[in-house]
Amino acid sequence: MDFKDIIMSFPSISWTDTQTILLFLVVFLLISEQMKNRKPQNFPPGPTCYPFLGNIFMLHGLDQMSDNYGNIFSLRLGGTDCVVINTYTKVKEALVDQADTFSGRPPNEVFKKINKCQGISANNGYSWKQQRRFILSTLKNFGVGKRNLECSIKEEFNFLYQTIMNTEGKPFDAHYLINNAVSNIICSLVFGKRFEYTDKRFLNMLNLMSKGLKLQGSLWTQLYNSFPNLMELFPGPHKDMVSYFKQLCNFLNEEIKNHRAEWNPSSPRDFIDCYLSEIEKRKNDPEAGFHEQGLCDVLLDLFVAGTETTSTTLLWSFIYMMKYPEIQEKVQAEIDRVIGSLRQPCMADRPNMPYTDAVIHEIQRMANILPLNLPRFTSKNTTLGGYFIPKGTQIIPNLTSVLFDETQWKSPHSFNPQNFLNLQGEFVKPNAFLPFSAGKRACPGESLARMELFLFFTSFFQVFTLSPPVGTKTSLEYEFGITLSPKPFKMTARPRGQSSSQCEGVSASQ
Repeated sequence: MDFKDIIMSFPSISWTDTQTILLFLVVFLLISEQMKNRKPQNFPPGPTCYPFLGNIFMLHGLDQMSDNYGNIFSLRLGGTDCVVINTYTKVKEALVDQADTFSGRPPNEVFKKINKCQGISANNGYSWKQQRRFILSTLKNFGVGKRNLECSIKEEFNFLYQTIMNTEGKPFDAHYLINNAVSNIICSLVFGKRFEYTDKRFLNMLNLMSKGLKLQGSLWTQLYNSFPNLMELFPGPHKDMVSYFKQLCNFLNEEIKNHRAEWNPSSPRDFIDCYLSEIEKRKNDPEAGFHEQGLCDVLLDLFVAGTETTSTTLLWSFIYMMKYPEIQEKVQAEIDRVIGSLRQPCMADRPNMPYTDAVIHEIQRMANILPLNLPRFTSKNTTLGGYFIPKGTQIIPNLTSVLFDETQWKSPHSFNPQNFLNLQGEFVKPNAFLPFSAGKRACPGESLARMELFLFFTSFFQVFTLSPPVGTKTSLEYEFGITLSPKPFKMTARPRGQSSSQCEGVSASQ
């Protein structure tokens, strides 16, 4: 008996019976959904959920929900209960005061599809601790926070300088130039080399990463995380995103393969060589996750964290300096007074440049490039702000509410470097400055990012004055992705005084 015969053997069903069955299924599904939506006693309040979808379309209205439900409220994203935490005091109470409880990462279907939740960004438990410890110690050994990496950043700026000089004062889009320069710092650490700005493989890698990250922060990703089996049945941007990241992994695996062929355990050249040595050392500790797939996943995390966030912040710095030329002039005056024009800036200059340091920090605060950070996961039952938070609850720290907290900032809603200066003009960093998040999941590349931001920013405004193209206005509009990025813009970079020759001289003297 074939399939057709089996179907034909069923008794005929009337349309009335069919309607009854369909109605029963709908009612059954709605009741099941309602049962799943039942909240524990004393769970944070929140808006009414739509069946099956929950509050998935409400993520852009968190400020209004905070006004309605308080600093701690709940959402349901698909089938997942989430708690959103607002204001500095509540975010600190969770991420710092209860760091162990709020340091997990929730299951993420997109990450599972791309890298099986290895690496460090989506990893948990023993493997995450071992990978993070190795990354921090290895990056430190290769110069993060030290003089040799400082020299690499200065050298990279010289390449960037020459490329910008070739624009001859005409308007240009800085997006890919800045991406190239910042990414090359990570390349020097992990690959032991930099790439030319015209290298097609390098440019393709950055393009794949940029497109993938833009989609990763979209509604499509949230839908995929909530309904992975269903979304697999349909084409769409969610599948493009996975394809972009897998192509990026192919690039990284090719570099790993080349390193493996030339690897000398007694003379590590870069991060990849050190990781290959760690793989050999950890053969009897498989739970630590040191293998070549794990290496690829760690490299992916490093490139995403080390390129996208810093380059996006630098792009915002250009926008804010064009928007506020009087602040740009004050920055340049401090650069001229402390550094002059005969040498490049160095990290030792930062303590003597409080105004410039304050401007950089205010750019980070106002740019707010990671407004929701990556979600956390509670490892046990706990309480927060008087509410009960059960084990396994997804946590969304709303960093926007921290960086614009009216109880923590002098001028929370306007661009004002005085937010980071005391009455004596000295640099002061408020506790609520958390662009890198906080607690055990704080960004491991914070020290690298701080070094890059200071050196690229001061080097740039030492030699260039920025302005918008004639007849245009500077916009603060942004695009949603995994970061809040400025919408595409062009700028004009005019050399300052003797600046057009100083970089060549400085480079030769190093």
